[in-house]
Amino acid sequence: MSSATDLFAVENPATPLAERLRPKTLADVIGQRHLLGPGKALAVAFASGKPHSMILWGPPGTGKTTLARLMADAFNADFLSISAVLAGVKDIREAVAHAEAALAQSGRHTILFVDEVHRFNKA
Repeated sequence: MSSATDLFAVENPATPLAERLRPKTLADVIGQRHLLGPGKALAVAFASGKPHSMILWGPPGTGKTTLARLMADAFNADFLSISAVLAGVKDIREAVAHAEAALAQSGRHTILFVDEVHRFNKA
């Protein structure tokens, strides 16, 4: 196996294995046919090229973050990720301000990924 196809050959060996193996394109995603199959919600969103609000839920390791990152790439959008466990209203406001500035300055949309949203503290 050449280093070009070796999954474990990376430029930075400190990169976590999960990150190295994360799908880089929509075609690399395995499963999730209920979302990515013909006529399904995410397939339609990717095909339209227009991001919209959504909530992705499921057990750890099912591809929620990966799908959000792939959407950001497909829509040429900024990707912001925050953890609701650690973030507060101030962090959300900063993310919204960043998104508004990016849209005003460069016309780029922003995908805001709030991990563990069910743990979000409104305070």
